[in-house]
Amino acid sequence: MARRVFAEKGFDRATIRGIAREAGVDPALVHHYFSSKEGMFVAAMELPVDPEEVIPRVLSGPREQMGERLVRYILAATADAEARQPVMAMVRTAMTNDEAAGMIREFMTRALLVRVAEALDIPPIRLEAAFAQMFGVIMARYVLRLEPLASAGTEELVELLAPAIQRYLAGSR
Repeated sequence: MARRVFAEKGFDRATIRGIAREAGVDPALVHHYFSSKEGMFVAAMELPVDPEEVIPRVLSGPREQMGERLVRYILAATADAEARQPVMAMVRTAMTNDEAAGMIREFMTRALLVRVAEALDIPPIRLEAAFAQMFGVIMARYVLRLEPLASAGTEELVELLAPAIQRYLAGSR
């Protein structure tokens, strides 16, 4: 039910109240199980990443180590083939379906990228650039299977990628 509502209305226009009405349940029940619209989207789309867990993990700790934390988190979250499968399915769908692409774009922008950019007090384009770089690495590693990137170890990739990601996150306005 929620997946259909998100698909029809997009992430921004879908509401917990509207999804609850469609499902014939009290909105309080939806809040109880999912706590937020983002949580409901993550569950409906079967995403392995929940902004309510990711954002505090990335933002906690010294700012000068944030690039490393983010790279490690993304590499760990995508290392397991089973956990990676829903993300790859979503990416493939977004590449061939404009509605899906719009819904995913809204979610990524509103639920993750803008929130982290605001918390860091940096322009959103910096976070989008960091995301784009890591997205490209994941696509090259797991879809295209480019070598030696595909078989590189986590520590090697962290050493290579963290400084660039840190530059995006630590930069001034």
